[in-house]
Amino acid sequence: MKIQTVEEGELSVPHLAAVGPSDGLVRAGEERLAGDESARGAVRSERRKEILRQRREELGLSQEDLAARLRISVRAYGNWERGLVKEWTDRKLLALAEALEMSERQCFWLFRIMVDRDPPPTWRAAEENRLPQDPAQRDYLVDYAALMEAVPYPSFLVDHRWDVALTNSAFDRLFQTVRPHPTALPDDNFLRFVLFHPDAAAVLEDHEPAWCVPLLAQFATALAASPEDEGLRSIRQEVARDPFMEAAYRYGVPHWLTTHGQEAAEQDGAVRTVRHPDPGWGLVRCRMMAETSRMLDGMGLTRITLVLSAPQGLPAGPVRGDAGFPQAPGARLRAVPALGD
Repeated sequence: MKIQTVEEGELSVPHLAAVGPSDGLVRAGEERLAGDESARGAVRSERRKEILRQRREELGLSQEDLAARLRISVRAYGNWERGLVKEWTDRKLLALAEALEMSERQCFWLFRIMVDRDPPPTWRAAEENRLPQDPAQRDYLVDYAALMEAVPYPSFLVDHRWDVALTNSAFDRLFQTVRPHPTALPDDNFLRFVLFHPDAAAVLEDHEPAWCVPLLAQFATALAASPEDEGLRSIRQEVARDPFMEAAYRYGVPHWLTTHGQEAAEQDGAVRTVRHPDPGWGLVRCRMMAETSRMLDGMGLTRITLVLSAPQGLPAGPVRGDAGFPQAPGARLRAVPALGD
């Protein structure tokens, strides 16, 4: 161990391991640990407040709306959001998860942040609430999910807020190493994931210039078209609270659009790079393909597929059927000769 004195500088101070440090040093260590624990507790307390407020704003709900869902007074819910709760019981947290329309994974993370334990095993998210009410649309999405599952590349459905409606197994595999997060999971809201999840840069290569800036440009266009949309406004408020993202939104995006042109912000056809957790893929080029059908358009949904390929345009990665990849070689354009022809 070492101590610091003004006159002598840093000195090595040996002591017998069997005896240990002096009582004074023990007290000093305990005080330091207590201070560290207090700082961590303060950070955790603020994070608890942020989770409830961010999720509520993401849904476009006021405190009055959420209080009505919980069947408590507005003042009582305001205390919940400010962290003025004597005890977070399972009943309160499960009610919050239902009122905030949380998925099973989001509920798990809510319990972990609030009380550092798992939710009761009997709780399951009400996934049925996410499906359209129209029976024809529900049936269509069931069949569309089967179609997406047959695609070997990551594919997902999003609405104008980037809320994710459906994903396939290839999408889940691409983001399988992403840690839980209360508001920015890739299969909940893709824009929030790109902008705010700490693991986004580990999967999305060239994260800031290739993913954040183009999506911020698309977001700016969507917000300009629907300035009263509560979901988009909630994302804008979260961007404003992040100094880096706010600078990118206010200054980086206009400069980027001036340099590359408005078409560079389009999703369809954009070529980017991802780092797949499967070593058979690894660092791989992907082309984003955005498309919609008449039925999807009626539900306000767009399908985005990340077509993974080697830099030359040939199929990349393993071709194992058990991993969900195609057995046969990839298709080629007849008008374009194969390499080596």
